[in-house]
Amino acid sequence: MSALSELYQEVILDHHKKPRNFYKLKGANRSAEGDNPLCGDRIYVYLQLEDGVIREISFQGTGCAISRASASLMTASLKGKTQAEAESLFKKFHRMVTRGGNGSLDPAELGKLAVFSGVSEFPVRVKCATLAWHTLRAALKGKEEIVSTE
Repeated sequence: MSALSELYQEVILDHHKKPRNFYKLKGANRSAEGDNPLCGDRIYVYLQLEDGVIREISFQGTGCAISRASASLMTASLKGKTQAEAESLFKKFHRMVTRGGNGSLDPAELGKLAVFSGVSEFPVRVKCATLAWHTLRAALKGKEEIVSTE
């Protein structure tokens, strides 16, 4: 295992064991629930959206290390971003984990989210990594139904 892979694994495990923004946000004006029935991941995303800006964001839920770490890093990355910036970051993240970026992504564009670049090598884990992101999109759109990876 390369030093970079080891570092990425350490970051993912740290965010799994000590997730950031892991609480139910009081005063949330948007929320959504996501479910990955294949492995049992369940995520709740809470937003305080004001004038198109994510002022506060948090999550709760249960899941594997990839799922929880992805939600933790997502919330840390999106606080203070506009809806358009969140959508752009979702697209870049999704492209990275589904296609490995195909060399078209500059890792600097994703910051710490680049730790998930290896997920593309494990297709069954893509749903774990993207569950929180799909749930975020539903919350931003005000959708009431449960987001499912199936």
